[in-house]
Amino acid sequence: MFYYLEGKVAHIGPSLAVIDCGGVGFSCFTTSRTLGTLTMGKTAKLYTFLYTREDVMDLYGFATEQERTSFQMLLGVSGVGPKAAIALLSTNSPENLAVAIVSDDTKALTSAPGIGKKIAQRIILELKDKLSKGQIVTHTGEAYAGGVTVIPQDKRSEATAALAVLGYAPGEIATALSGIDMASLELQDIIKQALKKMVK
Repeated sequence: MFYYLEGKVAHIGPSLAVIDCGGVGFSCFTTSRTLGTLTMGKTAKLYTFLYTREDVMDLYGFATEQERTSFQMLLGVSGVGPKAAIALLSTNSPENLAVAIVSDDTKALTSAPGIGKKIAQRIILELKDKLSKGQIVTHTGEAYAGGVTVIPQDKRSEATAALAVLGYAPGEIATALSGIDMASLELQDIIKQALKKMVK
């Protein structure tokens, strides 16, 4: 319904920001990471997702498209609702979340409030398996990364898988990873360098 909202920040509360767009205040649930980028009275742009279920209609907003993509991805996991997805993304950046999924790091996921070991294992099981088969989809059924097939076996393929989770296409990923020193860098640093290239 809304791709993004841009306007002045009218209110900031726990997990909530109100963006004034032409005199209309849009209430957006969000992560602590996104809240940290906002300043009262300053113009902000939030990439939005409208969550509807039965009698619920809530608007979620994120500072980056990658954070929104990760939020939608998490909603596709059975047993993971908006509250849990917000908690995960408040504790983990999108790239760290992707690294945790492709490297089976349950500890990184359980560091989020309310996320136990069982749900962390389910997130890894469902998303890593779908990713390896090129079947990652959003909560609304939109496919990720053009159906890229990734079976993590080394740093390059793990980085590719993590970037695919964030919604980047195979061609973009290959270009971004070229020239990066895979041997000496940690996986997280490889992903960060690739992301820097893609946002330029």
